[in-house]
Amino acid sequence: MLMMSKSSTNTGETNLVNSNTGQTNIAQGSLVKTSTVKTKYWHQLDDGRVQCDLCPRHCQLREGKRGVCFVRQNIDNEIKLTSYGRSSGFCIDPIEKKPLNHFYPGSSVLSFGTAGCNLCCKFCQNWDISKSREFDTLGSKASPESLAATAKRMGCRSIAFTYNDPVIFLEYAIDVAQACHELGINSVAVTAGYICPEPRVEFYRYMDAANVDLKGFTQDFYHKICSGNLSDVLDTLLYLKHETQVWFEITTLLIPDENDSVKELEQQTKWIADNLGHDVPLHFSAFHPDFHMLDKPRTPASTLMRAREIALAQGLNYVYTGNIHDTQGGSSYCPSCHKLVINRDWYELGEYHLNHSGKCQYCGTQIPGRFDGPCEHFGRNRIPISIG
Repeated sequence: MLMMSKSSTNTGETNLVNSNTGQTNIAQGSLVKTSTVKTKYWHQLDDGRVQCDLCPRHCQLREGKRGVCFVRQNIDNEIKLTSYGRSSGFCIDPIEKKPLNHFYPGSSVLSFGTAGCNLCCKFCQNWDISKSREFDTLGSKASPESLAATAKRMGCRSIAFTYNDPVIFLEYAIDVAQACHELGINSVAVTAGYICPEPRVEFYRYMDAANVDLKGFTQDFYHKICSGNLSDVLDTLLYLKHETQVWFEITTLLIPDENDSVKELEQQTKWIADNLGHDVPLHFSAFHPDFHMLDKPRTPASTLMRAREIALAQGLNYVYTGNIHDTQGGSSYCPSCHKLVINRDWYELGEYHLNHSGKCQYCGTQIPGRFDGPCEHFGRNRIPISIG
């Protein structure tokens, strides 16, 4: 069992709307008692340091020191999570924004993150959260029970751990996922997949879906740009495919002259086809200058469209473009009859030609993913909420 503090749940809940901001406030009686909890993926070294065994960085820490992720710290010769129950904010999004195009299309998802990250990507698009070293970033608090109750009350089909990587707050994410499952709410991990084998088994045991950020397809890119290793991410993808029932999709942010060459894209998409199959959805997303990579131009739409064509030529059936307005690249097509089955304009769903179980209404081909009942139409809405 994970060692952590759990808070009691008070069922008295009030829904308040701020007339000035339009933000929804969820007043919830369940409070987080402490943000520092014990963890179990670590061991002591002979020299007095403690090694964290959660991710492949294996940070070796003396008393009081924090890991690269910032939120895991050596306290009393144990690795403890210092951000349990704390968040950088909560928002209700369309599931397609995660991005997940084959997981209950059109539904809404309660999204939240914490602070910190176990990779050091120079191009980070959420650096104000993932690279924060200020606990003021974590100004919101919510217990697992209050998050689950809020998702249920707001009509969300899922809850997503996003904005920064849920691997680093594994204990909190698992508790939230368990609370959500008790209420019939799905759990979604938006992650870089940078996690060690043992905690990986436990983490994904509680996840229903994931979007894995495959940042590039060379070790040189991962080493120089992300301070990580490609092989560890590929191991996570192989694990998800062959040893779990988790629905997963892949996203690659294409950066001009860094990971967008024809050769690299051909290698990446061939590896996916050969090792994960032809039905894993792949998203190519556009980069914008940010963090420590301000000298790079925005990714041209033509680059994403070319990448999509390369992937389709390798036999991948579901390839999407993101962060650009490309209705064709954002829509889903039946691989058998090639007809449009889900039309997407940004996150807005238009024509929808699947039955309740996800079969093509033209030819009966089963589209892979998670489908259950009629399509929902949450649309492009983004609703910031406050829980407390």
